[in-house]
Amino acid sequence: MESTKEQLIADIENLLNRYGEIKPTHINPELLQFMDRQTLLSIINSILRQQEKTNESNIQWLEQFKQY
Repeated sequence: MESTKEQLIADIENLLNRYGEIKPTHINPELLQFMDRQTLLSIINSILRQQEKTNESNIQWLEQFKQY
């Protein structure tokens, strides 16, 4: 099933709002006029890649404190 633009915007907001200590992000729905579905999917993929890189960096940093 193909996601609607409205659902993709909600997905982007949810990804950006994963971290409770940061002020919630709300995206103006008027952006839908200017962005196609492919652009929204690209934004989601970009956010996911960035979060993955951050997680990998955190794991590497924590590994240095492991006792062998």
